[in-house]
Amino acid sequence: MIHRLLIEDLIEWGKRKNRKPLVLRGARQVGKTTLIDEFSKQYDCYIKLNLEQSSDAKAFGISDNVAEIFQYICLQKKIVADKSKRTLLFIDEIQNEPKAVGLLRYFYEEMPWLHIVAAGSRLQTLIKQRISFPVGRVEYMSLRPCSFLEFLNATANEPLWQR
Repeated sequence: MIHRLLIEDLIEWGKRKNRKPLVLRGARQVGKTTLIDEFSKQYDCYIKLNLEQSSDAKAFGISDNVAEIFQYICLQKKIVADKSKRTLLFIDEIQNEPKAVGLLRYFYEEMPWLHIVAAGSRLQTLIKQRISFPVGRVEYMSLRPCSFLEFLNATANEPLWQR
């Protein structure tokens, strides 16, 4: 895997006490999911949802209560949630379930112990649907295609990076 420089920012985000849910933006196929899979190794528990899959999207149709939704997700994924363990919930392709976007604020307010990252390559489609993101209750990062420095590192040309 190519070492992405953004992982350092993710690690810092994960360490912060006043951390808000993170929305990771980026074009298709730039490595958002791969980056979060790598980042998840920092956690005791990793829960991954892909809202392109109806079984995962169904969780956001059962209730408006984030605790009930989280409990459903844990049952579905056969995971025992433990507040004392660092837990990362990754919601991939969140644009497929606009209700999930609105619920990010409630996860932040009611379950601050839970680290949440949402990603999607077509997040701009929500603007056309007039779905807004919870202003002030989420953070954003953008993943762009591989940078030249990342390329040098991946191709074992790291000495060029030092110049």
